[in-house]
Amino acid sequence: MRDETDVVVIGAGIVGLSTAYALSRQRPGIRVTVLEKEQGPARHQTGRNSGVIHSGVYYRPGSLKARYATRGAAEMVRFCAEHGVPHEVTGKLIVATGREELPRLHALVQRGRENGIPVRELGPSQIPAYEPEARGLAAIHVATTGICDYGAVSRVLAESSKADIRYGAEAGLISRRLGRGVAVRTKDGTVVRGHVLVNCAGLHCDRVARLAGDDPKMRIVPFRGEYYELARPDLVRGLVYPVPDPAFPFLGVHLTRGVDGGVHVGPNAVLAGAREGYSWPVVRPADLAGTLAWPGFWHLARRHAGYGLGEVGRSLSKAAFTRAVRRLLPAVREDDLVPAPAGVRAQAVLRDGTLVDDFLIRQGPSTVHVLNAPSPAATASLPIGREVARRVLGVLERG
Repeated sequence: MRDETDVVVIGAGIVGLSTAYALSRQRPGIRVTVLEKEQGPARHQTGRNSGVIHSGVYYRPGSLKARYATRGAAEMVRFCAEHGVPHEVTGKLIVATGREELPRLHALVQRGRENGIPVRELGPSQIPAYEPEARGLAAIHVATTGICDYGAVSRVLAESSKADIRYGAEAGLISRRLGRGVAVRTKDGTVVRGHVLVNCAGLHCDRVARLAGDDPKMRIVPFRGEYYELARPDLVRGLVYPVPDPAFPFLGVHLTRGVDGGVHVGPNAVLAGAREGYSWPVVRPADLAGTLAWPGFWHLARRHAGYGLGEVGRSLSKAAFTRAVRRLLPAVREDDLVPAPAGVRAQAVLRDGTLVDDFLIRQGPSTVHVLNAPSPAATASLPIGREVARRVLGVLERG
């Protein structure tokens, strides 16, 4: 089979579907074909996170993360309300439990205000008014943080985009058509021809870029985030976070009440043995070899060995994980933590070991690659989709 379309999108996670949705709104009648190797949307990063609508308080002012998260949070709340998607604006606490964290907490206050986010500073006696079981030396309350069901958001985007979405369609080969765009052959032999290719392949985005003949100048290193469910959800009213270390792109073990009323605890961050390695036994030799062959991984490992060993320790020891949680909520006991499904973060790493901190979108003559879109990408998915759509339409207009 050979099919003609205007735009081929690889990946039916929330960013790929937001792109298709934005294209349909910016140019009605445009033909968009979405190829997804799984049997439904949002099966990986989108459907395996804690469901937080991030306010944007953490991100460097002026960065894509800051701009898109602050804008995207308000848009996501409106989108959920308009389409009947379960959501709630809960607010959250970021709690400092050690004196060394206080300067970083104050820096977050300043950063939040620079990003236009209402932030309230709290002393230790004020914390229980928001979270009765939380303890700390100080905290900040961020009122605009919320929660939603990103799987449901993705299904609405898929339906509303009017795109031709093909599940079970894994890209096998990609070729450039001289002056006429790209052709993608799926592993079942179908060929889809389009003027522009959009790579929203998440955990496999670097591979798809290379398949298309573009050098992404980075590699995805997969980090598994392991979660527990809190057996006593009444211990938490909303969202409770530690003060993050700015040297790492991870927010630390936190507690998040979901739209179903349950409370997720986690995640940690350990190197995964596969791009889709959701547990320790899942190891794919080709995936692991690809990680180990990338020079940036070894630079990263040497630079952050201590941090990484701590994460592995919390992964292998439930007692160690519990101690991390008890810094925020002393009432939590080890038997309160029930294992829950894990997620894998697609972290872009440069050759020199630098962890790409911001969203990364690169463009070729007939390609647009989304190469780094970890949290808060789900929150920011509507603005990201519009930005990718803008670039796609620019390629189409240039012919």
